[in-house]
Amino acid sequence: MKAADVMVAKVISVRTDTSVGEIAETLLTNRISAVPVLDDNGHLVGIVSEGDLIHRVEADTERHRSWWLELLTGREILAREFVKSHSRKAADVMTRSVVTVKPDTPLTDLASLLEKHRIKRVPVIQDGKIVGVVSRANLIQALVRGGNKIVPDQAVEDSVLHDNLVAQLRTKPWWPSSVNVFVHDGIVDLCGMVDSDAEKDAIRVAVELTPGVRAVANNLALKTIPTAL
Repeated sequence: MKAADVMVAKVISVRTDTSVGEIAETLLTNRISAVPVLDDNGHLVGIVSEGDLIHRVEADTERHRSWWLELLTGREILAREFVKSHSRKAADVMTRSVVTVKPDTPLTDLASLLEKHRIKRVPVIQDGKIVGVVSRANLIQALVRGGNKIVPDQAVEDSVLHDNLVAQLRTKPWWPSSVNVFVHDGIVDLCGMVDSDAEKDAIRVAVELTPGVRAVANNLALKTIPTAL
């Protein structure tokens, strides 16, 4: 799936001269965590998130530093913080460096961007204009839709199922050669040694996801390191 498949096309946005009060009301009323800022031509020029409005003079939450910390901080940073906490327009409080994606961006890349930049939503841009927004909630909705498409597994011959399992597991970077796979009536018995609980769980999950598997008997054991006498 791609960004276009899960994005919200009806985008709530503000202008560069929108007041901070209006932005706050927009976020609360629409229950969103950020809002794109557009110029007069409809181009994306920034974004205002909840984080941009945390330190505000109206709420008495602007940064307060001791005099010696102010000396260490530097005048430029202090000046930017003053603008951020006191200005009344979107143009002054918005984040100008905006992470964006295209409509054909795969969801796996989109999810990585949200995680890497620690953001909750990302604008979708096409031909310089914003055409949608994808949030973390939209990715969860995609998960639900994808789960509903799962169909019951059909019976698979034990020999075929065994070969499918081994072929699949051998492609995994965490697959240890010390594991044996046995199949009887669709029930998979895993035996052998692994280095960690994470490997043990990964092997079990991979087997459970394989079509034709009815149950898994996970008899994998952790390797023990001999202690010095």
